[in-house]
Amino acid sequence: MKYILFDSTDRNHLLPFTHTRPVADIRCGMLTMRERWEMLLKQQTGSLTESYLQKVFPQNGGSDNLYINAAVFADAVLVNAINVLAERHALVKGAIVIAVRSSETFNSIADLHKYTDATTTVDFSGDAYALKNVWDIFSLNDRAIRNDYALITRGRTSAAIPVGVTVTGKDLFIEEGANIYPGCVINTAAGPVYIAKDTEILEGTLIRGPLAVAEHAVVKMGAKLYGATTIGPGCKVGGEINNVVFFANSNKGHDGYLGNAVIGEWCNLGADTNCSNLKNNYDEIKIWDEAANKLVKTGLTFCGLLMGDHSKCGINTMFNTGTVAGVSCNIFGGGFPEKFIPSFSWGGSDSMTTYDFTRAMETANRMMGRRGKQLSADELEMYRYIYDHSRKQ
Repeated sequence: MKYILFDSTDRNHLLPFTHTRPVADIRCGMLTMRERWEMLLKQQTGSLTESYLQKVFPQNGGSDNLYINAAVFADAVLVNAINVLAERHALVKGAIVIAVRSSETFNSIADLHKYTDATTTVDFSGDAYALKNVWDIFSLNDRAIRNDYALITRGRTSAAIPVGVTVTGKDLFIEEGANIYPGCVINTAAGPVYIAKDTEILEGTLIRGPLAVAEHAVVKMGAKLYGATTIGPGCKVGGEINNVVFFANSNKGHDGYLGNAVIGEWCNLGADTNCSNLKNNYDEIKIWDEAANKLVKTGLTFCGLLMGDHSKCGINTMFNTGTVAGVSCNIFGGGFPEKFIPSFSWGGSDSMTTYDFTRAMETANRMMGRRGKQLSADELEMYRYIYDHSRKQ
């Protein structure tokens, strides 16, 4: 049996994060969508995604395939229902196609959709939750952290609370190898807190759950972290953070406020970067939908910055409510930049031009090199596609 996580058409409403990854590799909660499925399936998964991403994220199909909607949050009940699907049957919940079983492998998302239209449908009677819009990543993070915490810690015992650390509540899980320094205050009354191995929570940090700090992450001295927040693997954060999802290897190492936001991989926010997440008139926030090429209503009063992979901003940068920054943007200068900053943009509120592709990739490799990584040839080809198809004209 091969398990393949497929992108639905909702991937277009999850930009800028799906520019550089399948939906399966979006982080929401303590885990990515893929990590959660693989933990419950007890098997690795492939991806059916856009053609320009497929080399980096291979499908790895076979003669018996279960195609699973990557936007759906995995749980044990869903896994049981999926595993008993018969050939040419699809598991559905309302308008959501959860999974399809097929002896065929498909060359495109469109081919899978055509096949699905001809299958026998099986209605799923339980609850099913899915990412549909980009703001769901932080809006659903509270629920996802709580469910992931229960999944990961079930039947296990936390490491001891270090001397000098103050804890309120019971739902704290510390992995062996985590380093939490004296003077930290952790409050789990509002939700669980999970601290992975090889993390550093420096002196004077204030944490309120639900919150997760992933492996090799660093929380700087005096940071104030509110739930529902996820600090992804390898991230370094400081200042005041409220309901933010950091994917991996991104930095907000200094003072400044960031709330109701999503930060992709390999991003860097300069010192004293501040992000508005609430309009002065308390009105509903609209954001730019890149696929639809228009502003769309979020239904939210609070929505901050949505920043794609490898984007950076200089010191004292200010972002307005509901700002969307694409992939590999370099943002700097005074004033508020536009609320939509296309991929490979260079500049700020005064002027914006196209970031030279070669220079952008050199910057990416320099940042990645600090952590022993480099872009592969396939990844460079992927970024070239993004540059050619979505950059500022």
